[in-house]
Amino acid sequence: MDPASQDINLNSPNKGLAVDHSDSLSDVPVEGAVGNSANPLPPGLTEEEAEELRTELTKVEEEINTLRQVLSAKERHSTELKRKLGLSPLTELKQNLSKSWQDVQTSNAYKKTQETLSQAGQKTSAAISTMSTVIGKKLGDMRNSATFKSFEDRMENLKYKVIGPKGNGDGVSSPADTTPTQENPPF
Repeated sequence: MDPASQDINLNSPNKGLAVDHSDSLSDVPVEGAVGNSANPLPPGLTEEEAEELRTELTKVEEEINTLRQVLSAKERHSTELKRKLGLSPLTELKQNLSKSWQDVQTSNAYKKTQETLSQAGQKTSAAISTMSTVIGKKLGDMRNSATFKSFEDRMENLKYKVIGPKGNGDGVSSPADTTPTQENPPF
């Protein structure tokens, strides 16, 4: 490849490729074209200023690439140090979550929410306690009422009729009162 035919512009999409100038249309004049016809100059910019800007752009792009390489090397070194210290990605995740949870717990919003929920819990507990006291009192009042006494007496009479008096073996026996026989030995 002839070095004269190589495109040396680092910003060119044809960088490093051979360029055949035999078919070029450089003999054809283009109206209003100044300098490089592929990249016309912006108004108010001279060819020298454009060349300085291109040179500066090339330097900045080289610096960017150098910084990328340095960052990549630093990341590899960091990974190696973590591996030697026994820090795995899972360990790091646990540490990050733990730190984040501590940050949340120390935040004002969390403290206010926790305080509000604590107060709500105390009020709910007090309300339930009051409600159970009232229900207990109402049940006690109901048990002492004439209607409940009448109902209780009727249930006692029914029980007496079904089971019979206590201690007097005249009542109906339940299946649980039967003694096991040899045919059905107890387990």
